[in-house]
Amino acid sequence: MTPTIAQESGQPTILVVDDAPESIEPIVQCLHTGHYRTRIANSGERAIALASAQPRPDLILLDVMMPGMDGYAVCEHLKSLPETRDIPVIFLTVRTDECDEQRGFDAGAVDYIAKPISPPIVLTRIRTHLMMKGARDFLKDRNQFLEQEVDRRTREVGVIQDATIMAMASLAETRDAETGNHIRRTQKYVLALASHLRDHPRFGPILSDENIHLIYKSAPLHDIGKVGIPDRILLKPGKLTPDEFQIIKRHPALGEQAIVAAERMLGLSVTFLRFAKEIAGCHHEKWDGSGYPKGLAGSEIPVAARLMAIADVYDALISERVYKKAFTHDDAVDLIRSGHGTHFDPDVCDAFIDLSDQFRQIAKRYADPQADLDAQRERLRLVFGHD
Repeated sequence: MTPTIAQESGQPTILVVDDAPESIEPIVQCLHTGHYRTRIANSGERAIALASAQPRPDLILLDVMMPGMDGYAVCEHLKSLPETRDIPVIFLTVRTDECDEQRGFDAGAVDYIAKPISPPIVLTRIRTHLMMKGARDFLKDRNQFLEQEVDRRTREVGVIQDATIMAMASLAETRDAETGNHIRRTQKYVLALASHLRDHPRFGPILSDENIHLIYKSAPLHDIGKVGIPDRILLKPGKLTPDEFQIIKRHPALGEQAIVAAERMLGLSVTFLRFAKEIAGCHHEKWDGSGYPKGLAGSEIPVAARLMAIADVYDALISERVYKKAFTHDDAVDLIRSGHGTHFDPDVCDAFIDLSDQFRQIAKRYADPQADLDAQRERLRLVFGHD
């Protein structure tokens, strides 16, 4: 907030506006006995210039009847400017008509003082309105401080959420054969799908701006449950046996349970964890009900999980791993198209096809460095004892 003279010097300053010198003199003498500093303006235009200059006056005594801009026009102009609208204005007038007073209050004045002035009344009115302004300024400053504090703490909570998500996702990453860029790519794929579908009648109620943001933030936790899968299965470089596949199919349920446990420890339900639970627990469900772990079908599958299903499958197909070659983008698109209405929600699948070039660009931008693939091979060598 712009400082007033009282805040800078400790002595309030009153701007006196009157075109008649014989009226100004007794007012100035009165104010000096009250230990106020004064500024003088003999026209409306000069009053506006002085009121707008820094530091601002603490209060304005404004004559109503002046040539050119009268007091009403000056007051209305001051109240229209952000820098002067909070300065209290007291009208000085010989007119006592009720309509004139109402016009002054409508213009933004806080009080009227009749001329010729009574010094005790003038000083009392000024003191009262300066006290009221001080209280308003205090509350305004307090509210601004509280708003800033709320914003600061909200940002802190957001940073903590992001750090928690990435820490948990990184934990899963250290156990898996996938790379950190898989997390980034799938996040970007999910964001692209959600943004594309936000105006679709089936998805609009869920895909608000806030929910899209939370789904995007939660996406890295989709495979958090893999921390509960043994290395001999999770890192196996060859085809899994039926029994091993049954074990790895537990990871969605393990991920959901881990997030539920975190919520239980917090003692409350958190919106962004809701989407994390849906994504972790249901991203391997299929539209026709043949997926796992719950065998959900159609709209029983949460929207966030339906988005992640395509993002995860596409990225698995186009990514090279030490145990498989990468599919081309076109082959990956064809395979996902073949799952339209069976593996994938048909509308989400259509959105993916519309966005396939954008998916290609995301994959290229966040491609796995060769060093990550070399690190995978080394981990496999250490776990299984061979190249």
